[in-house]
Amino acid sequence: MAIASQIPLHCRLPGCSVDRLALQIGSWSQPALFESGPGFGESGRWSFYTARPRLVFEVSGDSWSLRTGEALQTGRGDVLQPLEMLLNRFDLADPAGCTEEGVPPFHGGLVGFIGYDFAPRLERLPRHAEPESRIADLRFALYDTVVTVDHATGAVDLWAHDFLGEGDAARERRLELWRSALESLDPVPEPRPSVLGPVQCDVTRADYLEAVGRVLEYIAAGDVFQINLTQRFVARGEPEPLDLYLRLKARSPAPFAAYLQWDDLAVISASPEWFYQSRGDRLVTRPIKGTRPRGQTAEEDRRLAHELAVSEKDRAELTMIVDLERNDLGRVCRFGSVRVSESLTVESFAQVHHLVATVEGQLRADVGPIDVIRALFPGGSITGAPKIRAMEIIDELEPTRRSLYTGAIGYFGRGGSSGFNIAIRTMLVEGDQVSYQVGGGIVADSSPEAEYRETLDKGRALREVLEGEGANGS
Repeated sequence: MAIASQIPLHCRLPGCSVDRLALQIGSWSQPALFESGPGFGESGRWSFYTARPRLVFEVSGDSWSLRTGEALQTGRGDVLQPLEMLLNRFDLADPAGCTEEGVPPFHGGLVGFIGYDFAPRLERLPRHAEPESRIADLRFALYDTVVTVDHATGAVDLWAHDFLGEGDAARERRLELWRSALESLDPVPEPRPSVLGPVQCDVTRADYLEAVGRVLEYIAAGDVFQINLTQRFVARGEPEPLDLYLRLKARSPAPFAAYLQWDDLAVISASPEWFYQSRGDRLVTRPIKGTRPRGQTAEEDRRLAHELAVSEKDRAELTMIVDLERNDLGRVCRFGSVRVSESLTVESFAQVHHLVATVEGQLRADVGPIDVIRALFPGGSITGAPKIRAMEIIDELEPTRRSLYTGAIGYFGRGGSSGFNIAIRTMLVEGDQVSYQVGGGIVADSSPEAEYRETLDKGRALREVLEGEGANGS
């Protein structure tokens, strides 16, 4: 039974700038920022800013914990079952409460991530490498006060829920405290600059090319059609997570940027890719396959975009993943409702062009958010096809675990509304270390050298942020 089902309080915040919101709320306790911006169409319509969660649910392996204030509950087993109970408790799983057009898809609920390393909890998969990361396999926190920005209208609104049954008076006080803080004219201090050493890769160029060659052998033998193969980069020093996030956001704007920070850990993402979004009974996924760098001139940029659009190799990559996603959506959608609403389009970002498709369907009445996770996770665009065999080969060839990378970052909100990115173009901060991974889809006619260069193109902004001005004390 849901504790609170009342309509949230909300108020308009005229004059609040997006830059100030990110700087101010990003400095509060356990912030969660999901930012987009102009230029990304409907995909980038909304940004969300929140902090100070009321409870935190975490999973590592087959163990889970739920911390509410000083109280701690723990358990083992099917770790998605207690998460599903939280969704039901806070009325976050029922699509019947879908909000009307113009209301933000998220204004309170659970925010967090599902790491790629959670996949063995859903499928029987090997894991040969020992875990190195302290980032949980799955983490969601409950946020009851959220600022939303509608980039279509410019409206900035503050929302307050009573998830824990504290009463209207407590909710009104919280709304006023947030509004007073956000409307204050006091300057917000900038985060200190990060000081980091050189960025180093965990594999050599020769090792990566050899691994691509092994993938091509698996493809030739008929084991798989496509594998997403990655490599990891690491820098150490004195990272300041909010500083890194703000500079990545400025250098590489993305429709699904995210910043989560707690303890000495942080997730910093400039993802261009939707894993999935649901609203009511509509489920949409937008896989990305195919990449070209942006050109140095307008003419070169147009040529590279056209080259990508007509590339048989890249179109074949996307087609394979679209077929995989259609099958995944078919596991939870009504028979005959799954369709490819956009088979191929070129979308351009700060450093690269990508090929993108849109697949959507209508959820069955008996399907909830956890059923969707079980059916779709992890996204096919970052594994390969067929998905299970691709993940087995990834485990064999990649020397380190992916942790959160190529998992999903997002939210569960009211009315069955949920939205997750694919955690690519994503940095993990763990104490004195910052890491990121980049990869690409290998198919039968892939050139190992071209695939290696593609990974460098995708990771260019991340590397520039770590090595650029302010990252080395200069």
